Amino acid sequence: MDRLLVSAAHKSSGKTIVTVGLCAALAAQGTRVQPFKKGPDYIDPMWLGHAAGRPCLNLDPYLMDQAGVERCFREGLHGAQLAVVEGNKGLHDGMALDGSNSNAALAARLGLPVVLVVDARGMTRGIAPLLLGFQAFDPSIRIAGVILNRVGGSRHEGKLRAAVEHYTDIPVLGAVAEDARLTLDERHLGLVTCSEVGDARHRVQRIGRIVGAQVNLAAVRAAAAAAGAGLDPLAPGRPAPADVRIAIARDRAFSFYYPDDLAALEQAGAHLVPFDTLHDTRLPDADALFIGGGFPETCMGELEANVAMRTSVREAIEDGLPAYAECGGLMYLARSIHWNGRSARMAGVIPGDAVMQPRPVGRGYAHLRETVAMPWPGGAAGALARGHEFHHSRLENLPAGLDYAWEVTRGEGIAGARDGVRVHNLVASYTHLRSAAASGWAPRFVAFARECRARRSARTAGEALFAA
Repeated sequence: MDRLLVSAAHKSSGKTIVTVGLCAALAAQGTRVQPFKKGPDYIDPMWLGHAAGRPCLNLDPYLMDQAGVERCFREGLHGAQLAVVEGNKGLHDGMALDGSNSNAALAARLGLPVVLVVDARGMTRGIAPLLLGFQAFDPSIRIAGVILNRVGGSRHEGKLRAAVEHYTDIPVLGAVAEDARLTLDERHLGLVTCSEVGDARHRVQRIGRIVGAQVNLAAVRAAAAAAGAGLDPLAPGRPAPADVRIAIARDRAFSFYYPDDLAALEQAGAHLVPFDTLHDTRLPDADALFIGGGFPETCMGELEANVAMRTSVREAIEDGLPAYAECGGLMYLARSIHWNGRSARMAGVIPGDAVMQPRPVGRGYAHLRETVAMPWPGGAAGALARGHEFHHSRLENLPAGLDYAWEVTRGEGIAGARDGVRVHNLVASYTHLRSAAASGWAPRFVAFARECRARRSARTAGEALFAA
């Protein structure tokens, strides 16, 4: 399988735009490109998946063990011709001092040649010692080429190429000029999501044309083909017969879902039924509810205006519908959202208010310890789980005495020490879980939905018998 890692010298080098452009340009040539993103991220993978025409999968060596990373990678390769992995931050950046969860370590583990994107602004001859340093720091990592990014013009490009070719043996695969069209809108948590951009497909295609015209795509394919023998593609597991209906919010406000987590729900026997919190007037018929993360604060006026949906959600959870909500979903289920001097009423299931802050409140990986309040079967009090969080809101005005599914041993969660507030059969957290990261939340949630449905059926049967 042809494969490569697109990395950079440091964060904010324009690596995501270049990778989106490469995926779009290669897909336009007819190549079946499978995109991956290293680390925890929802938004970049949306754009990468849009560019490639295949869902982007996340490879996270911190949350996943080596077998989990390899399995995710191999399943993603099924039906593809080329794997393109976008790194996060710089090539050697990671949580561990020894680099064991860095981009470079992932490249070594999966046999990925590295294409290094270098932000060349303000640089000429100095690019040579930079590249030589990357080669010398870990000679086992093969840097197959460099893409010069944000180049100031033909004269600038010529100086950069001359320095690279004279002092190093790294081929220059392309030079992408500084171009205002090579941008995607950003906000407090990063790029704006595809679901919020009406012309997302047009933007991706334009980025693909611009990058494809300035990068030698044949040389990129050759670098990927030179990866040699590696992990074979693996057919994904077949979904179990669907016997549980899970309503899932999929709209401009809520779009943060990992494709392999959704697949894990289906493999556990769930049929996912999408609904729109902005326009639909009631929940679809379902055995459970899942509201992922997103940007409800940017849609809070529309969410408030849809009184029928908010009422439907609140009444369903108060009636015992099993529900799970992450971050943005938690905010929607609170009493209200406050942002930029405005406030809007939300579903009102959680007795607290989501208040946006000027700086991130929780950011990075989270470690959780399960408590006796966790209602999902298959776990145990004291069991450990890892996830990640990135939120600018804080849940305020909560009463004392609420139950929480987790104690937070690393991270912020809700109020710094707890997360996963339990209300009725709802668990709502700031932490994002990944079933692929050994949390096993997907099959546990499906099993919980089955249990609750069985109890409802038994109660209904008992009431009918009593009435008779």
